[in-house]
Amino acid sequence: METRLDTEVHGSVGIVRIAGDLTPTAEEELSAAWGKASGDGHRAVVLDFSEMEYMNSGGIGLLVQLLVRANRSKHGLAATGLSDHYRQIFQVTRLDEAISIHDDVDQAVAAAG
Repeated sequence: METRLDTEVHGSVGIVRIAGDLTPTAEEELSAAWGKASGDGHRAVVLDFSEMEYMNSGGIGLLVQLLVRANRSKHGLAATGLSDHYRQIFQVTRLDEAISIHDDVDQAVAAAG
């Protein structure tokens, strides 16, 4: 399945909604979505995984790249919509220590804003 990324803004928080598969083939599209979501004075970016169907190790690598970009640009980074399986992966890879995890987009936006 292909990847679809939609970007929107809530105040000073950009949201990237990830649908389909997150694999290395999505690198350019994810980078462009990051640019939109993190621009114009936005302080944080929320990654919404609620419509993601699959993520492989390459997709995790893309998240690490976003984390590096977020740290360099001093943006907060949050995640929402993770299934129990992907929450476990975030814990095992320790991504949950750098990317705050929330139950829904509204909660993530409130925490980030």
